[in-house]
Amino acid sequence: MRWLALLPLLALCLAGRAGPAAAQAQSSSSYPDRPVKIVVPYIAGSAPDVAARQVADRLTAGLGQQFIVDNKPGASGNIGGEVAARATPDGFTLLLMTGNHVINPYLYAKPGYSLKDFAPITVITRLPSLMVVPPSSPAKTVAEFIALAKAKPGKLNYGSGGIVSLANLSAQAFRLATGIDYVHVPYKGAPDIVRGLLGEQIDVAFPTMPTVVRLAQQGSLRPLAVTSAKRSTVMPDVPTLLEALPNGFVQDSWLALAAPAGTPSAILDRLYVTLKKASENQEFRTALSSDGSEVVFNTPAEFAAMLPDESRRYQDLIKQLDIKIE
Repeated sequence: MRWLALLPLLALCLAGRAGPAAAQAQSSSSYPDRPVKIVVPYIAGSAPDVAARQVADRLTAGLGQQFIVDNKPGASGNIGGEVAARATPDGFTLLLMTGNHVINPYLYAKPGYSLKDFAPITVITRLPSLMVVPPSSPAKTVAEFIALAKAKPGKLNYGSGGIVSLANLSAQAFRLATGIDYVHVPYKGAPDIVRGLLGEQIDVAFPTMPTVVRLAQQGSLRPLAVTSAKRSTVMPDVPTLLEALPNGFVQDSWLALAAPAGTPSAILDRLYVTLKKASENQEFRTALSSDGSEVVFNTPAEFAAMLPDESRRYQDLIKQLDIKIE
């Protein structure tokens, strides 16, 4: 009889325990029931911004709610990364994540986040860099550029968007692989690098392909190699550094969608499934790949499994280069 008297209390306790889980399941099934913000840690018109707007349009069409791009540029992606990492993990704040969010925790003493602060959803595209020289350069191949640099040690220069940029890391990886000696000329960003190349103020650069692919196709700049694992479909005649160098390497970046850690897996899966279905649309794929990017859209689990390897790759390079930003 005593046990019977306790049954109502036990039922209340069980209901209390089940309540949050049940509420979360209900919330996930109705997601999204209001507009969703995608934080882009770069300026409007940048490659991450353009990709984010393409993705936002597809998610809006697929899920029937507005997905809005919110640009939070600055500190090589750290400002936007911290904003997203500190957001409520309910699926209503997402992050357009880039390779910089793997690199920055090794470069900055206090980036404001770490990889564990994010829940992977999917990699949208991979972005190779393109090794380019002015058309007046005597170097027409990677081997010829190396020979030129070794004939003039410390005389040639390269441009990048600063010490923490992928263009600089690619150029430094190239220096380590070839043993050449050239001088770093830092610029504010990709447009300035392009102007430096066109004005013949710098001898070589490794900007991401979307930045310079049109100029390379037009002949305004001469492409020597791509830094991806395989040749680009938009410039199939340009070799990879793996082909062009005995100690060749892969040094590409990527654009991805992530959420604050703790976001329900049902929401992550719904976002991934919606984008995977959208990626079957050829117009969408063309919009993402016409600049030389490789369309990916892997699963949240595949994205999560990729991150440790990416992290180790950049950690090893940064240790070799002894780079640290306070």
